[in-house]
Amino acid sequence: MNIRAKIFGGSSPTEEPLLRAKEPKGAKADELHSITVPRETRRQSNSRASDRHRLIRERAEITYQDNRFEVELLNLSGGGAMVAGAFEPLMWDKLELHLGEHGTMECAVRWVRDGRIGLEFAHETRLECRPDQVASVLRNVINRSFPNLEFGEWEEPEVEAQPKTTGEEHRVAPRHPLIWNGDLHHDYQTSRVRIRNISGTGAMIECEDAVRVGAEPMLQLGEELMVPATVVWAVGDQVGLRFHSEFDMNQLSEVKPAVAASTWSPPTYIQKAGLDTSPWNPHWKRMGISQLQRELEGYLKH
Repeated sequence: MNIRAKIFGGSSPTEEPLLRAKEPKGAKADELHSITVPRETRRQSNSRASDRHRLIRERAEITYQDNRFEVELLNLSGGGAMVAGAFEPLMWDKLELHLGEHGTMECAVRWVRDGRIGLEFAHETRLECRPDQVASVLRNVINRSFPNLEFGEWEEPEVEAQPKTTGEEHRVAPRHPLIWNGDLHHDYQTSRVRIRNISGTGAMIECEDAVRVGAEPMLQLGEELMVPATVVWAVGDQVGLRFHSEFDMNQLSEVKPAVAASTWSPPTYIQKAGLDTSPWNPHWKRMGISQLQRELEGYLKH
């Protein structure tokens, strides 16, 4: 190339640029996805989720045989937990795990080994209110969501007429199969969540996405049922919510729940060879919708 000719002009038959355009190496213009980034090893699992479920120095409490024990939470996700503590339950014993405000879950012992205990959570959504109110909500849910089943005539019982009960008797039925789900709108995103338990003042939800403590999300239970709340704690994939105002539990009957599936794959840390992993294991005394209806009819006649 003649630099003098380029500066002062000339009669070169072919025009050559002063600087040649650099040829792209494997990347097409305006297509970032055309660049191949080599990876030394292939990702084998969702490390973000597993890191969040492996817990370090997380503490909780267990109620077992009317005694309270402090335990270390080793893992918490997917409907189960692994804990370590100074108590010795037996297989299929029932106990309660307390994670925080509105964070009590009924559990069954799946295995005990080397000071560690595998727990399976109860599958239904726990309704934390008076027994007569639980009966009313479940009755209305069946009427709205399962119209092929019919209740007989029934009048709302007087609250004073209800005997005070504790423990297992507090539950209207041994086990109902209903699970309420919803959407949590938080930090410019929406996450599908499962309602583990709910009361007039708060709830515990299960959420695969990380939720920030102190956030003020909106819990959406139906198309028009929005509940503002504050996140008061988050451990693993379980989150505690405090409602900003009193929640009317009867509104749950306006939202169609899911029915617990007949099969369930527990997390690896609560599996044990040779055990029935069905959520309908007789140890849980679970029931179907028709059986639940009969239980409620018997309760409401008293």
